[in-house]
Amino acid sequence: MRRISRFLPRWWPGRGDPRRDRSAAGIRDRHDEAVRALAAACRRADTAALRAALDADAVAVCDSGAPAPTAPHSIHGARDVARLVAVLLCGRPGADVTVEAVNGRAGLVLRRGGRAVAVVAVGTAGAAVSRLWIVLNPAKLGGWHRR
Repeated sequence: MRRISRFLPRWWPGRGDPRRDRSAAGIRDRHDEAVRALAAACRRADTAALRAALDADAVAVCDSGAPAPTAPHSIHGARDVARLVAVLLCGRPGADVTVEAVNGRAGLVLRRGGRAVAVVAVGTAGAAVSRLWIVLNPAKLGGWHRR
């Protein structure tokens, strides 16, 4: 009896290099790893690690609402996105960055005193963060507060 596994492509789940795993589980794992790396860099307020977690062509879009103005347009490039993330999410006294499900995928939530300050949906390209949708609008964060 022949073994089927030798006829499977190298990228088939359970075979070959996990970084090249194109299965849904492999993609999810790489996404989650990228988000955890971004969260760890935020906790350390490490801009070099932030840049390393981002794709060179990363894009960030902010939804701030009137009380918390930010960039009126999208921010492009790892350097500028890292700078924006550092200002918005890193080194805030009494704030905690956690990895949570945002729109069904791993994302970031920044809370201060149990109240959500920012929620970040993350898109990835391979093992790097390529898109950030940062919600700062207090009117949209009510459901994220912890009691």
